[in-house]
Amino acid sequence: MLILTHNLTTSSNPHFALYHDHYSPSTLNDVVSTPPRKLRPRKPDKDQRYHLFSAQLFDPTTMEVPLLRYQSLTLDQIQCSISFPLSFSDSKFSKQRSLFSGYSFSLNRPKWRNPFSQIRCCSYVEQQLKPRPRPIPAKIEVEEEPKVAPLEPEEAQIAVPSSGICSQIEKLVLYKRYKEALEMFEFLESRGGYEVGGSTYDALVSACISLKSIRGVKRVFGYMIGNGFELDQYMRNRVLLMHVKCGMMIDARHLFEEMPERNSVSWNTIIGGLVDCGEFMEAFGLFLDMWEEFSDGESRIFATMIRASAGLGLISAGRQFHSCCVKMGVAADIFVSCALIDMYSKCGSIDDAHCVFDEMPKKTTVGWNTIIAGYALHGYSEEALSMYYDMRDSGVPMDHFTFSMIIRTCARLASLEHAKQAHAGLVRHGFGLDIVANTSLVDFYSKWGRIEDARHVFDKMPNKNVISWNALIAGYGNHGRGDEAVEMFEKMLQEGMVPNHVTFLAVLSACSRSGLSELGWEIFESMSRDYKIKPRAMHYACMIELLGQEGNLDEAFALIRTAPLKPTANMWAALLTACRIHENLELGKIAAEELYGMEPEKLSNYVVLLNIYNSCGKLKEAAAVVQTLRRKGLRMLPACSWIEIKKQVHIFHSGDERHAQTREIYEKVDELMVRIRRRGYIPDKKHLLPDVDEHERISAYHSEKLAIAYGLISTSDGTPLQIVQGHRICGDCHSAIKLIAKVTEREIVVRDASRFHHFKNGSCSCGNYW
Repeated sequence: MLILTHNLTTSSNPHFALYHDHYSPSTLNDVVSTPPRKLRPRKPDKDQRYHLFSAQLFDPTTMEVPLLRYQSLTLDQIQCSISFPLSFSDSKFSKQRSLFSGYSFSLNRPKWRNPFSQIRCCSYVEQQLKPRPRPIPAKIEVEEEPKVAPLEPEEAQIAVPSSGICSQIEKLVLYKRYKEALEMFEFLESRGGYEVGGSTYDALVSACISLKSIRGVKRVFGYMIGNGFELDQYMRNRVLLMHVKCGMMIDARHLFEEMPERNSVSWNTIIGGLVDCGEFMEAFGLFLDMWEEFSDGESRIFATMIRASAGLGLISAGRQFHSCCVKMGVAADIFVSCALIDMYSKCGSIDDAHCVFDEMPKKTTVGWNTIIAGYALHGYSEEALSMYYDMRDSGVPMDHFTFSMIIRTCARLASLEHAKQAHAGLVRHGFGLDIVANTSLVDFYSKWGRIEDARHVFDKMPNKNVISWNALIAGYGNHGRGDEAVEMFEKMLQEGMVPNHVTFLAVLSACSRSGLSELGWEIFESMSRDYKIKPRAMHYACMIELLGQEGNLDEAFALIRTAPLKPTANMWAALLTACRIHENLELGKIAAEELYGMEPEKLSNYVVLLNIYNSCGKLKEAAAVVQTLRRKGLRMLPACSWIEIKKQVHIFHSGDERHAQTREIYEKVDELMVRIRRRGYIPDKKHLLPDVDEHERISAYHSEKLAIAYGLISTSDGTPLQIVQGHRICGDCHSAIKLIAKVTEREIVVRDASRFHHFKNGSCSCGNYW
């Protein structure tokens, strides 16, 4: 017997995809710009949510499947009278295929079955079972006699049995030594004339799938056809699966079309392959064709089509498949349930996703991971963290994907304490050496000012991939430690790791932020020369920032004009920042006008130009910018900063008096202002914050100062402070915090909307360029 298994692969597993979705370490566009407590509106309790969900799922105006109709029927009666209408109203769906409008699936016609309809596909080797034996002819021994007449051509083509080599190939595959198995097959192939049995071909198919070897697929299939091996239905499906899993979809489609007989496994394989490679519309078309031939779809095909609905963002199609699963009695299947949770989450209906999760008869690790990933995907980080603790309390075993997601959630919440707990749980559950989870830890620690902890985790990893290296290189760059970032880049190359475009983005960003001009240009030129990687817009933005930091604004402007691609907002923003630092009014105005056309609703672009006008004394032009903001309805929001003390997040706005310790906080700010004035501090009132209200310009109680004051009175001497700022830190606070770090002998790390600022002994890691 052969068993058809369905694994949530990398492309179909939502919690895995969440982590690899993907990490882009040197771009700080994902920096938290809002307080970490994003709460959903109060959701109804479980019973209310289920009734609302059921009413929506079986709405007769859209589904034509009212639930009450089936409440008095048995499951057999329901399955014999199912009508599955497809009436997709989504515009992007109907434009491509009019077949979906009003199409009806019917199950009350005679069903065609064949002996393979119950066959499920998986390798014999994975079950440690042997397939049915095929007769193997005895070895032919030919004695050379000079008087014997030469063999006829047909007799000379008799295949030589190779049971010894074939059994060795099967054993190697059994022990997952796939590469050696294919090497032994190549030896057998080079000798020629050997007969290979079905069990050996089955093992070779498993080896090709595991290695994703296109070359192996071509050689195995070519040898199979060239030696006249007769494929039965099972082997046809295995060969089809081999092509699909190795991404050879064009060849797979040809094989599928030429199959003399197809069963449900054949259809499931080709449709699943189309969904995995993103061909969702083609998958829908084949599903409709399949339904004409088979009207007894299994849970796997519905799970696959639910994933296709999620890929297209068609919640209406997903609801109809959900309805059909309920009527056919497969809604409780673990793969169907997880696919539904993923679909509803990706289509923006997190409440429906939670309802499906609540109705799961048995909540497995994959089910918990899927709902946690759904909450994290929509920014409900606190609820994702809460679900994680519920999962822990339920006793369901956690895997490395669970910990990877929670560590990333902690990164969004800026919660160091929760991340430490997740790190401890990771080690306690035996995933301390897992590459995915440890890469998440390197990413987290480097993003939240603990670069030494990130390096410690990295050094302990037994295996590292390019994402691991990218995370650490970007971490050094974000903290202004460009020399160490370049050192890690060179070490990565020495160890034989091949860099990708994200690697170059990380190291170039590190060079630009640390002013390593010569090294930066050398690495930039090596991209296309040595590694055949074409520089992208973000790489050019790093070089523009590098030129701007040195004050070479004309060269930066020329690079934008001569770049072999259309200038992007990031490139112009890098030039605008350089113009703000060096007070170049003319070029700043050009860059700002370009940005207005690309991002007309982005507030910070207007405020940077406003700051340039103010610093140059152009009050009339500054007033015109303010009028433009009012005309467009763009309102400058109050600045916000937060700090975590003893697992509790404390949020502050400028001039905030709502905290329980407001009096002590303000007294501490006044004390600090007196102390730093003695060290030469002079308030800077020229520059606004990038996107905050104008009255805060003259306020001595900016949000970051209040957060630092609270941290100082709430922690012991010498404890480092970590502040998150939702906006770009203003020049006045930047100067003040440098002196506060010096007089208090504390390390203060501020993560703003631009980068990390590591304040220590009166200096900042950004080099006063941000």
